[in-house]
Amino acid sequence: MKIVDDPGVVAAPPATGGRKLGEVILDVRNISLAFGGVKALTDISFDVREHEVRAIIGPNGAGKSSLLNCINGVYQPQEGTITFRGRGFHHMKSRQVAEMGIARTFQNLALFKGMSVLDNIMTGRNLRIRSNLLLQALRIGPAEREETRHREAVERIIDFLEIQPYRKVPVGQLPYGLQKRVDLGRALAMEPQVLLLDEPMAGMNLEEKQDMCRFILDVNDEFGTTVVLIEHDMGVVMDISDRVVVLDYGRKIGDGVPHVVRNDPDVIKAYLGTQH
Repeated sequence: MKIVDDPGVVAAPPATGGRKLGEVILDVRNISLAFGGVKALTDISFDVREHEVRAIIGPNGAGKSSLLNCINGVYQPQEGTITFRGRGFHHMKSRQVAEMGIARTFQNLALFKGMSVLDNIMTGRNLRIRSNLLLQALRIGPAEREETRHREAVERIIDFLEIQPYRKVPVGQLPYGLQKRVDLGRALAMEPQVLLLDEPMAGMNLEEKQDMCRFILDVNDEFGTTVVLIEHDMGVVMDISDRVVVLDYGRKIGDGVPHVVRNDPDVIKAYLGTQH
């Protein structure tokens, strides 16, 4: 395992606008995960600072999605600890992790294709609903006022993501790039402190990638949301990330600011190709 930059130094590359990063908000220490006799992750450690855009890269099968699954409670690692705002959590379900303030999108969209854009994003508000099911069904008193507040919050997200013309359109009828925006909107509806994005630009064309990059940076800047993302497009990673952690065969081989990681021989050999 090789650390390619001084972990005590936090600097954002010029392309990110020189964001001022805060204290460590998420700390992953010595995580190991195995399925039967197959090791998916071995002794992975890294931290995420408040207001940071932290990228995780590596070849296919490196363990990137498994690592996010450990953070948001889909998988339970056999070894190691995960600490969020100083609070360690073990054997928590995904909903409990989301209630703590960590939201997640997935590489493969899991939207409700027959439901409208608005209703899909509304499902992200479930964590915030306090009225019981009966009051929600009857839409009376506090439940009606609460639903109005949640719908207003969702409408603001729709405006932010520039998908107002599609708010009543079934998601299954939208182009793939717009469906990815809806997926992002549903995660934002949870009001997360940390947003985990699993290949948010996979399958997009250049224009769609540019739009998604802009939205991710705006989420970080305007909402103050800390972002952890897996991404294969190295141009995107180098442009928008503050720091990058590199995995290969379930092990960490690099960790640092983008320009240092990009020039590390181990990273070049494992992922970026031959250095010219």
